[in-house]
Amino acid sequence: MINTNPYPDRLDGASWFKATASSANGGCLEAAFLSGGRVAIRDNEDLGNPPFVVSRHVWECWLDGAKKGEFDPPA
Repeated sequence: MINTNPYPDRLDGASWFKATASSANGGCLEAAFLSGGRVAIRDNEDLGNPPFVVSRHVWECWLDGAKKGEFDPPA
């Protein structure tokens, strides 16, 4: 697969982190804070896919919604 990452220079040496609830065998999203206030998000089950890069504002809005349960699957 061709990596179509639009921010290759910003991802070199990025420090990726994931939630402590994630398993050691994958199955989680990882995030990295980038220069310019952007945040990269990737699926550690398929590192061949390019990360998704968003602004800090978008990241904070998503975190707020997640904390409020807005993305919980329907019961």
